[in-house]
Amino acid sequence: MSAFPPSWRDDFLAALGFFTRLPVGPVLTEPMPSLAASSWAFPLVGVAVGLIGGLAFAIALMLGLPVIAGALIAVGATALVTGGLHEDGLADCADGFGGGATRDDKLLIMRDSRIGVYGVLVLVFSIALRVVAVSALADGWHVLGALIAAHALSRGFLPVAMQMMAPARDNGLGAGAGKPESSVVWSAAGIAIVIALIAIGFRPGLSAVIASGVTMVAMGFVAQRQIGGQTGDVLGAIEQCGEVATLLTVAAWAS
Repeated sequence: MSAFPPSWRDDFLAALGFFTRLPVGPVLTEPMPSLAASSWAFPLVGVAVGLIGGLAFAIALMLGLPVIAGALIAVGATALVTGGLHEDGLADCADGFGGGATRDDKLLIMRDSRIGVYGVLVLVFSIALRVVAVSALADGWHVLGALIAAHALSRGFLPVAMQMMAPARDNGLGAGAGKPESSVVWSAAGIAIVIALIAIGFRPGLSAVIASGVTMVAMGFVAQRQIGGQTGDVLGAIEQCGEVATLLTVAAWAS
């Protein structure tokens, strides 16, 4: 018998199934919880993704690869396990915000599966910043803690955007995800903060909380100005901003 109530387990599995490519469908009970209801578990999914990235980095170092190669493999592993979900959202937002003249144009471009020059540029910068930050840590345990903190915080703060920002369109992921209750939002943020403080220490963790929070709010503000709300792509872009900000903050503390 599971040590956790079935609703908690299903919330976690629902979030894990949405954010990753891991096969969790067969163990979910019916009916599946909504994304909004299960959003308290978002930071726990971040822990799982961070662990996979940290393991990939450790294996790369064990094989004698350079640190920079290990960092690239670690970042690639986290993108692989998530199916590039958030990277896709970041690229779509860059293309839409940069290439659209009107709100409708921007939303139309964001739905186009083709990637443009703005999307390519922002992805290059996002990946490069994360790889540089991870390689600056060098030590396997520090990398593991930084990746866990980055993925937990960047997902743990997403329910805030889901609650505070109205959907920019009537359909799509942003509208379908729903609006989480305040208790769920606070639970997700609280869990993420505790995970970060444990994973990277109090002062670096507090700095990362502030940096990721400010960066994610800034991205939300940009989206509000550009298209009047959130979409699935916007949520992905917000996550990427938090991830990058956290890793850079940890790297700054380590330098």
